[in-house]
Amino acid sequence: MTELPPLRDVIARHGLSASKALGQNFLFDAQLLARIARIPGDLAGAEVLEVGPGPGGLTRALLQAGANVTAIERDRRCIPALDELSVAFPGQLSVIEGDALAIDPRPLFKGKPHIAANLPYNVGTALLVGWLSAEWFPWWQSLTLMFQREVADRIVAAPGTDAYGRLAVLAQWRSVPRIAMPVHRSAFTPPPKVMSAVVHIVPKEAPEGVDLRRLEALTAAAFGQRRKMLRQSLRSLPGALEALEAEGIDATRRAETVSVAEFVAVARRLS
Repeated sequence: MTELPPLRDVIARHGLSASKALGQNFLFDAQLLARIARIPGDLAGAEVLEVGPGPGGLTRALLQAGANVTAIERDRRCIPALDELSVAFPGQLSVIEGDALAIDPRPLFKGKPHIAANLPYNVGTALLVGWLSAEWFPWWQSLTLMFQREVADRIVAAPGTDAYGRLAVLAQWRSVPRIAMPVHRSAFTPPPKVMSAVVHIVPKEAPEGVDLRRLEALTAAAFGQRRKMLRQSLRSLPGALEALEAEGIDATRRAETVSVAEFVAVARRLS
């Protein structure tokens, strides 16, 4: 295994500090990072997309697991530290400077990559929604992503819970998400104000067929007034109340009690 200097030394040498504006929080614990890198399974020879690698903590663990990593980093200050990893792991790491929200990564890969990232808190949800909303079957093989614990809970939430909402419906319609491990705030530098968790997401090969735009319109209306009965929250959505009746769903229920399958069934009936 390639011997590397401690990550703290690399950060000090390059004068790096976490940028609040970019939502950065650095992870230093090598054992924790190695555990995260194992979540997708055997990565030897696998293609991996990493978003927001920062100084390269998780990048190291992925490379040491044998992955071929393409890393997209917006913070120019971190590029020299990542370039050092490119030298230490010849042919395994490609670094792209840019904004992951503005880059289409699909042409960068020969096959279906895993995506693994300690996502910047300010863009994590937007990236996930984009990956889940793209043409299906997806171009990626699995997602292993660090989120604030509140966001992680929203992804895996069950009906009848406060965390259940539009994100849970989208994620669970098209994939099987699970919380792979909690991560204490003290593991980060600087420590964020909230706890975190790693979510592992595997796409469903054949989600129940429904037009994404109709499903999103339905859940936006339903959860936009989540405390109101469906007959009130869906009143302005053409055909929604008739679709509820056709599916035998009581219109006095609230959105948080409606299962993913029920939302899909109702959305299918919308024109």
